Amino acid sequence: MSATNKNVVITKAARMKLVKARAGAITLPKVVGMAFGNGGVEADGTVIEPPDSQAALKNELYRKPIDGYTFPEDTICRYECTLMGNELAGEEISEIGLYDEEGDIICIKNFTRKGKDDDVEQTYVLEDIF
Repeated sequence: MSATNKNVVITKAARMKLVKARAGAITLPKVVGMAFGNGGVEADGTVIEPPDSQAALKNELYRKPIDGYTFPEDTICRYECTLMGNELAGEEISEIGLYDEEGDIICIKNFTRKGKDDDVEQTYVLEDIF
């Protein structure tokens, strides 16, 4: 969720939760899954830059619990989620989002279409960078 990547946005819901958690008004809900969609590109394949106001994937197809996370550096959390062969077979995935235990999408990343065959596993990685 690096601020330097124009194809990634931290949602307003996430920012509101962060500011409230820092003040001690709430406990920050943990990230529990990844959402997958096919609305991250224009008809011609151009990747859409998600606006700051976007709160959901443009065309969410599926949600799945994350496989896990690692901390490759002190200020980075790397989330991973693997789609098995039968999951989203035949789809062209072009957007993913992290969601928290309250079900809110907290981050959206758009990218070029990735075709999904039924005999292939695909692992998606999204880094939370501070």
